[in-house]
Amino acid sequence: MKTEHRRSAHSVFLLHVHLVFVTQYRRKVFTQAILDEMRLVFERVCLEQDVQLTEFDGEADPVHLLLNYPPKLSITLLIKQLKGASSRHIRQQRYASIRQKLWSNHLWSPSYFAGSCGGAPLEVIRQYIEQQDTPH
Repeated sequence: MKTEHRRSAHSVFLLHVHLVFVTQYRRKVFTQAILDEMRLVFERVCLEQDVQLTEFDGEADPVHLLLNYPPKLSITLLIKQLKGASSRHIRQQRYASIRQKLWSNHLWSPSYFAGSCGGAPLEVIRQYIEQQDTPH
């Protein structure tokens, strides 16, 4: 994987963050269809914020994102937008697995993991995300 530096009016940057979101109460509610739908929502939010969604995958509970983001962007604000938009969209679809296991209006736990990807090679993180035990 060749990673290109990105440019803005006043900066050249190459910033990556690995995000992990878990469901409320760590309930295992995601199916492949839900993850596919969620990817579209995350792609839309990222496009609006000048963020590149480098990788996305998940399991029945957590989801993992690898993002390339501009330095002007607050990671906390981006997380709020990603979780808010995906929660609203997925809840509107009224998936049975979610309705049965999550009764409140919350899809996500309020916590999250955000890790800088400077220490490990991005290919290792990409492979880790690709190898998630995706539900079928």
